[in-house]
Amino acid sequence: MIKKTLLGVLAVILVAGAVFAVPTIWFKPWSIDHFYARVFLRFAIRHPMLLSQLRILEPLGLDFHSDDLDDVSPEFARREAAWADKQLEILRSYDTSGMDPDELLSHQVLEWFLVDGKQGNRFLFYDYPVNQLSGLQSTAPDFMINTHQINTPKDAANYVARVSKFDAFFDQTLESVRVREELGIVPPRFVVEHVLREMREFVEPPPAEHVLYTHFRDKLDELADLEVTRRERLLQQLEEQIEQTVYPAYRRLIAHFDELLPRTTSDDGVWKFPEGDAFYDWTLRHYTTTDLTADQVHEIGLREVMQLQAEMREILAAEGYDTVDLGATMQALNKKPRFLFPDTDEGRQQIIEQYIAIIREIEAGLDPAFHVRPQAAVTVERLPEFKQATAPGAYYNPPPMDGSKPGIFYINLRSVEEIPKFSMRTLAYHEAVPGHHFQIAIQQELTGVPFFRRILPFTAFAEGWALYAERLAAEQGFQDDPYDRLGYLTAQLFRAVRLVVDTGIHRKRWTRQQAIDYMLANTGMPETDVVAEIERYIVNPGQACAYMVGQLKILELRERARERMPGFDIREFHDVVLKNGSLPLTLLEQVVEQWIESREQARDSRGATSSGP
Repeated sequence: MIKKTLLGVLAVILVAGAVFAVPTIWFKPWSIDHFYARVFLRFAIRHPMLLSQLRILEPLGLDFHSDDLDDVSPEFARREAAWADKQLEILRSYDTSGMDPDELLSHQVLEWFLVDGKQGNRFLFYDYPVNQLSGLQSTAPDFMINTHQINTPKDAANYVARVSKFDAFFDQTLESVRVREELGIVPPRFVVEHVLREMREFVEPPPAEHVLYTHFRDKLDELADLEVTRRERLLQQLEEQIEQTVYPAYRRLIAHFDELLPRTTSDDGVWKFPEGDAFYDWTLRHYTTTDLTADQVHEIGLREVMQLQAEMREILAAEGYDTVDLGATMQALNKKPRFLFPDTDEGRQQIIEQYIAIIREIEAGLDPAFHVRPQAAVTVERLPEFKQATAPGAYYNPPPMDGSKPGIFYINLRSVEEIPKFSMRTLAYHEAVPGHHFQIAIQQELTGVPFFRRILPFTAFAEGWALYAERLAAEQGFQDDPYDRLGYLTAQLFRAVRLVVDTGIHRKRWTRQQAIDYMLANTGMPETDVVAEIERYIVNPGQACAYMVGQLKILELRERARERMPGFDIREFHDVVLKNGSLPLTLLEQVVEQWIESREQARDSRGATSSGP
């Protein structure tokens, strides 16, 4: 009887499980939370490189993805776009009327993300898969060196397996390039020249001296449980793969771009594409998460440039410098020996150590501005040398979800003249604390929200916060020295100039040189830095506009809260901004407004109670 009862209970459980599992796996899930989980899991499983970056499966003993690379073929991109459109249909079929504010916000965030993607589907191939900034020819080896972890002999074998798939990866890349060329999406001449130079240098070393090999060899030396014979076998296998797979794949790309070079032009803006203006309108919407037009963005930039330059001139005049030609004065200041580290390996190491010291200092002094803090640590490392020539001056990589590595602030040390000492504080605040690392690590550590809310990025929010972090550090007294203040203002000016030159290039048909000349004249940044930046905006239109637009919105919302909330506490404001994760600016404004209104209602309620009948 007991056995029969247990079997009956088990049957009920199995049936109930099937009732919920079948729709969750194949059809519309009963629960929207199950839908959220399914969307993320189905997406992640198709992107093994993302899974290695996040490291959410490794703690569970799952690494089925760790020997594979992403599919970057045009057909895969089309399937992904169609799949995402279907998810939008399913999402919109859920009734939102009974959702609480947090549930509704999750629905709105995912809907905004999917609608944005759907609107961009008509421009699915309007980019350059091989480019000097973040092209697949550099991100693939960078992934192997900085993301694929080698903690066990199996990890080492997976490293070799992934390298063995470079041929398929780059054949798909080449196919993607050709599809774009058929549509008229051809990179400017300077892009092709840069990537040809980079790829030729990449295949120059003997396989056993290649960065993919030397990195692997050094990691094997750290594995105490790796047998000597297996170590030698793995090294031999990798050397063979570099020679027989990696180099031929790159040479095929080189051959194609050699053929493409004579057909390129110096027309740099996306206005040259079919429907180029519509594409640029979409990129601005995508990156700024606003409906600002290109002309409006341009005018905001001109206004901010004028205001920031006025304050810089005041400081320079007080320090005894000429203020007529601001660009020339700042360029001369950047080159003064007192502001530069030695152009040596020791000098570059000093730069890294100084950045670490700046970060540790501000970490210890943030109590007046923040309740919330990230648990993950951050460190500073040199950008890999094979990609430093055309890479930006710095960037940040978030920590994996399993805590196996800290967040990393990468600094480009190609030239010490690009890193005057008075600029370092601002860059550290932007990339690390309380900027990118602070915001992204807090987002990753959120609880009680769907997983996609912990990782979904919105550029205007993330970059707007990092730029706001620079300003906040200055407000908190971390840049009282007049030269540090100049460094802060230069960084703000740099982001304001971006609004002018990005829209100038892609809407007003400025040439590359026009944009370079404008940025040099108005910021005084080193020419090598300016050139790299302008070339970045050309291959990634609209992205650079997100920084200042995002910061201005955060400042606007902070001022709104300050005016309407007696006893305004900036720490509470930062809680509201950070503890909801990355948001489109329209939804950030909604969240902050709801917070202000809830405080006003609470205050009115207390006032009504205390006043009596």
